[in-house]
Amino acid sequence: MKLRSHLAFWFSLVAIYVMAVLLGLGYIHIPLPKLLRSEKPAVWSAWQSPDPNTIPAGSEGDSIRYGMHLFNDTPWYAPQYTGDKLTCSNCHIADGVAPFASPVVGMTTIYPTYNKRAGRVISLKERIQECFVRSENGRPLPDNSREMNALLAYIAWLSQPEPTHKSFAGRGLIDLSPLVPDPKRGAQIYAEQCAGCHGEDGAGSRPLMPPVWGPDSFNNNAGMNDISKMARFVQYNMPQNRRGILSAQAAYDVSAYIHTKPRPKFNPAYGKY
Repeated sequence: MKLRSHLAFWFSLVAIYVMAVLLGLGYIHIPLPKLLRSEKPAVWSAWQSPDPNTIPAGSEGDSIRYGMHLFNDTPWYAPQYTGDKLTCSNCHIADGVAPFASPVVGMTTIYPTYNKRAGRVISLKERIQECFVRSENGRPLPDNSREMNALLAYIAWLSQPEPTHKSFAGRGLIDLSPLVPDPKRGAQIYAEQCAGCHGEDGAGSRPLMPPVWGPDSFNNNAGMNDISKMARFVQYNMPQNRRGILSAQAAYDVSAYIHTKPRPKFNPAYGKY
């Protein structure tokens, strides 16, 4: 009996040591129980994008395909109009069809529409310009440029009816009640849940893992430069490989932490957008 107890004691010590090593190396993860796991797990829609094989031949198809590439790797395909390393699909996830991630599906029928920031009715072209001068920290696309026409063509193609005739659900972002954020808690959540993709320095890895602060991120007049708006995006969509684990409070906290970090300043010359 003494030998058995002795062996059990040493096995316990070894198990604790192995657990500590694996935690230190990041192979296993113990979540923050009070800050994680939403009380109402989100449900993600299964809207299907059109089959790329349906893209027509000729100049129309060329424009759609270019728009798709531009949407998914904007700095690579439009370097002259971008000032950071964000792509359209970093905010408009899954090629622009993901629900509650500001999807672009159906935008051609929604615009022109009233824009609160502009204080007037704007066109879809103007909405795209907003993204380029704020989220991309760049400069406006010429109205009839190849890039503008390609993005419009891609959005129109993407907005075709879903093959099983399912109606699109998930416009905009989810609604969250206002909460008081704690950036100190947010720093811990970022280290646990976000740094693996976006980096400890927030620099990300182009094109899939966007920078969330620093010179290559969105500027201080972008839509995401708002704690409550970022929290609404984060709570439903992040982390992308473990969606649903962040509570609303955790989303507010980590968004507040990100907003303590530096980012580029908006160019006032583009104020009309």
